[in-house]
Amino acid sequence: MKAKHKTADVIALGKHIVADPAVCHGKPTFKGTRVMVFQVLEQVAYGTPWERIVWSWRGKVPMEAITEAVKLASEWFHDKAVCQRHVNHRREHLRERSLAPA
Repeated sequence: MKAKHKTADVIALGKHIVADPAVCHGKPTFKGTRVMVFQVLEQVAYGTPWERIVWSWRGKVPMEAITEAVKLASEWFHDKAVCQRHVNHRREHLRERSLAPA
């Protein structure tokens, strides 16, 4: 039996990027897709022109989403501890909400 998925479990990491435990094992993906952020970042790292990246994902990953992914990656490496605390805080908040009586 599949685990029930709650929209509240989805963590918005930005306007275009989410972490949903029901999609790609909770790895960050572009909202509404199964395209994992690391896949696009790898394309950027290999020097693929961004227009080509948008085309390769059939427009499901727009330029703005690529920009957001690069900015988030930069922030992550700039201060990984801050990002991890933010994710942990959001997860704890979601966990507390799921345990609260209805």
